[in-house]
Amino acid sequence: MEIVHVYTKLRSEFGRECLFSDRPAELLVDVPPDPSLALQFIQKTHRDQAVQACRDMSEHQVNTERFESDSCGINHVEGGWPKDVNPQEMEQTIRFRKKVEKDESYINSILQLGSAMEHCIRQNNAVDIYQEYFEDEEEMEESQEPPSAKTINVFRDPNELKRTVTGLSWHPDGGRKLAAAYSCLEFQKTSRDTSLDSYIWDVENPNRPEMTLKPASPLVCLDYNPKDSHTLVGGCYNGQIVYWDTRRGSQPVEVSSVEHSHRDPVYKIIWLQSKTGTDAFSASTDGQVLWWDVRRLSEPTECLVLDPSREGHLDRALGGVSLEFESTMPTKFMVGTEQGVVVSCNRKAKTPTEKIVCTYDSHHGPVYALQRNPFFPKNFLTVGDWTARIWSEDIKESSIMWTRYQMSYLTDACWSPVRPSVFFTVKMDGVLDVWDILFKQNDPTLSLKVCDEALYSLRLQDNGRLVACGSQQGGATLLEICSGLSTLQKNEKSLLAAMFERETKREKILEARQRELRLKERSRSEQSREEDAGRDDGDDRPDQLISRAETDFYSVVETETRRRRDREEQSNREKDVCEEKDVCEEKEVKDEDTSETGPSQ
Repeated sequence: MEIVHVYTKLRSEFGRECLFSDRPAELLVDVPPDPSLALQFIQKTHRDQAVQACRDMSEHQVNTERFESDSCGINHVEGGWPKDVNPQEMEQTIRFRKKVEKDESYINSILQLGSAMEHCIRQNNAVDIYQEYFEDEEEMEESQEPPSAKTINVFRDPNELKRTVTGLSWHPDGGRKLAAAYSCLEFQKTSRDTSLDSYIWDVENPNRPEMTLKPASPLVCLDYNPKDSHTLVGGCYNGQIVYWDTRRGSQPVEVSSVEHSHRDPVYKIIWLQSKTGTDAFSASTDGQVLWWDVRRLSEPTECLVLDPSREGHLDRALGGVSLEFESTMPTKFMVGTEQGVVVSCNRKAKTPTEKIVCTYDSHHGPVYALQRNPFFPKNFLTVGDWTARIWSEDIKESSIMWTRYQMSYLTDACWSPVRPSVFFTVKMDGVLDVWDILFKQNDPTLSLKVCDEALYSLRLQDNGRLVACGSQQGGATLLEICSGLSTLQKNEKSLLAAMFERETKREKILEARQRELRLKERSRSEQSREEDAGRDDGDDRPDQLISRAETDFYSVVETETRRRRDREEQSNREKDVCEEKDVCEEKEVKDEDTSETGPSQ
């Protein structure tokens, strides 16, 4: 280590040397206390104050203005023709082409544009922009992600007085639009200021409806025409049927007359499979199913009264709440009633009595939803009271599968159009349940709280990815389902077919066993009646019946007294036996004492 600076100092410069020694204590100053100073003493009040070491912060919220977009359309037509040439006339266009082709400027312009056009064509042919790479390789199975759903948009009722979304229908071409029916179904809760309008929404624009439908009475249900995406048909609260063509505006094109319409609200209307694509049928709680041709809505083309006795009495008819029609079964349709019964009907029957084929006692309350499985049409789904049930057409006594009773009322349900084992339900507590019966049957695969108010309507898009839920306060929530619940799984159809077949066989066996027990019970009751009838021959007079009742009463009393007397005698005998035993034991003890004392003396 290198020394850089050296400091030196003499001992004499340190000062006098300190010498310490032991000495006793010595009092230098004594200051006695002064009581007068205590009078001037002021006690300071204590004060507690919290001190925070971090910097004070304040919270502010800033929201940007919502971007509003307008939808604009452009119609492209064939152009480039002179005003005096009609492009629709073939002769005029051919004459004009020959005239232009003879012009020298036309030939020169074609030669100049030819080289540039040839270059672009060769460039397109060099690279195939539509080529699919790795097409031959097998697809890797996707990792099993947990089931989920996310909210995409919420379409709210633009009116101040909110109404319930009672019906939903997707646009048939790609599902870019969603039609919603708004009405208030609560008894005597409708105000005069309540709007009658329903709306068609663009799924990308929740700010403003794309189109307003203006019926004469609030719409309860509506349905897009699968053959013509511009036409809709709706059922009103006053029972009328309304038909729209969106190309003609918001006002309806045709409206059914009040005299020939339903007497109650139209809860369901569905388009039928027909050559013209203009046939539909509707159901109402007045007990009628009516068929319509939307080109002429002055009166229905056909009528069916849902009388279970098949006599056609409207007073005894069951009120229709839901409808089901499958295009692969054009003659069959089903009606869910507010009495909890599902009625299976055949439209092509010759007489009205033959149109009602059979009934299924399904629920304790109204059947709010009814739909056949799109992959297995013989099995259908119903929703009512607190359960969802899956039925087979072959079994009418009981459903083959059902969910456990929920804590809240179920209001709507539908099958997934992509996965045969998945169906959706909505409840009064605002929860959307997704069930996968191949995965588990007792609990839903996914439960999602959509909103705080009750959900009343549900409809899935054709691709099975988007689901729309209508709420009580006029909100239509659009949700996107995860790919696991919207993609067909491996061997799903065969597994579900085996499950349905197994459950159907089980229910058939149980049904046969129940029928056998019923027959045995009936035969027993008939035998007992015959015995009673034989025993009662000639003893039908009142005095004889009274005397018989008295004898029976006294005989019962005698047997009871005799039984009590026997019990008392038995208890007395047991007491005597116990006393004799005690006496014997005392004697034995005395004898032992005497034997012990004798030798000692």
